[in-house]
Amino acid sequence: MFAGRASAAGAAVGPSAAVVGGKAGKFSVEELYGFNKKPKVNRGNSGKPDKSEGKKETKEKEESVLASQILDAARRLMERRRLEIYLKECDVTMEQSHMPYRNLGKSGLRVSCLGLGTWVTFGSQICDEMAESVMTVAYDSGVNLFDTAEVYASGRAETTLGNILKKKGWRRSSYVVTTKIYWGGQAETERGLSRKHIIEGLRGSLSRLQLDYVDIVFANRSDINAPMEEIVRAMTFVIDQGMAMYWGTSRWNAVEIMEAYSIARQFNLVPPVCEQAEYHYFQRDKVELHLPELYHKIGVGAVTWSPLACGLLTGKYNEGVPESSRAAMKGHAWLKERLCSDEGKKQLRKIKELHLLADRLNCTPAQLAIAWCLRSEGVSSVLLGVSNTEQLLENLGSLRVLSQLNPPLIAEMDVLLGNKPRNAKKEAKS
Repeated sequence: MFAGRASAAGAAVGPSAAVVGGKAGKFSVEELYGFNKKPKVNRGNSGKPDKSEGKKETKEKEESVLASQILDAARRLMERRRLEIYLKECDVTMEQSHMPYRNLGKSGLRVSCLGLGTWVTFGSQICDEMAESVMTVAYDSGVNLFDTAEVYASGRAETTLGNILKKKGWRRSSYVVTTKIYWGGQAETERGLSRKHIIEGLRGSLSRLQLDYVDIVFANRSDINAPMEEIVRAMTFVIDQGMAMYWGTSRWNAVEIMEAYSIARQFNLVPPVCEQAEYHYFQRDKVELHLPELYHKIGVGAVTWSPLACGLLTGKYNEGVPESSRAAMKGHAWLKERLCSDEGKKQLRKIKELHLLADRLNCTPAQLAIAWCLRSEGVSSVLLGVSNTEQLLENLGSLRVLSQLNPPLIAEMDVLLGNKPRNAKKEAKS
């Protein structure tokens, strides 16, 4: 996959990057291939078009189509060349993609162990051009899971994702799109998990995504106002109607997931196949204690998010809060407060020690943190949140680190973190 260590610095990758060489290094594709001039039309002495004008116009149209195809091919070659130049500067090599795929829980759906999330970034933090570059690199690297939600950027994340998928023209059968339903609007009936909002909310998401169906629809938190049977029946309905292939939960506890499963089995309905949960060094109990038990009992897998704890684990906050960071963004005051708390300062000290461990493994702290998440039992996929292609390439390098996480190293990390979850039932039996 990607071997080596990528730094945060380096030339930009994507359509906005300058082409190396030429006048000041900025020749356009049209200039390089000679398609920037309009074709001349020969006319007779009287200034009127020749009799063969119709044939010439047809020929010109054919040449124009051919020129357009050559330009598209040239652009793709240039983008790959820019990517290779950047990777070379970062001591990263491009080898044939060997993205591992895992079953989503005990379902038959195969998903890339690294997925791409759109929270905060798409439709908000990054421009549409950068979002397209990120998605293109991800897809070309073997990522087939793209996650979004109706609430992300008030629906703009879904719109951006849908526009990119339509523009790229990838086979619909070659990727997995997931969205989440709960917060859809300001009206009382536009949020929650009522049958009405699950169906109407998903229809709205499909419209923004410009898709006939999503592969997985998640209930984006539990709803105390909606009976569990109503939720399960509504999810079964959207699946039966072809609006979704599977359904899952997000930020539900084990008791709620088990209740949904029991109701599905009782009434011959469709049970959830996975839970989407936060998981990183400092958020471990749910994914390491409760979800593995559900995986073995009822086949529910885990799709995890925030492997870098909103950037905390990269070390960017070790010396304060950078202006361009997520903690400095509007609406993320909670993150800044967490960093400044006593617990946050304690975590920052542990992060500095983990950075030394990453140096020993010749990888970045981000790569170590993501690989650590991937080693957990029952985790089907880890969602990445990146704002540029450089971050994505660095994160994809975690696949190389995963093979280095042997039991002694994991034990060393557990001692350093000091928060390994304890299974009281297993300890009692032993």
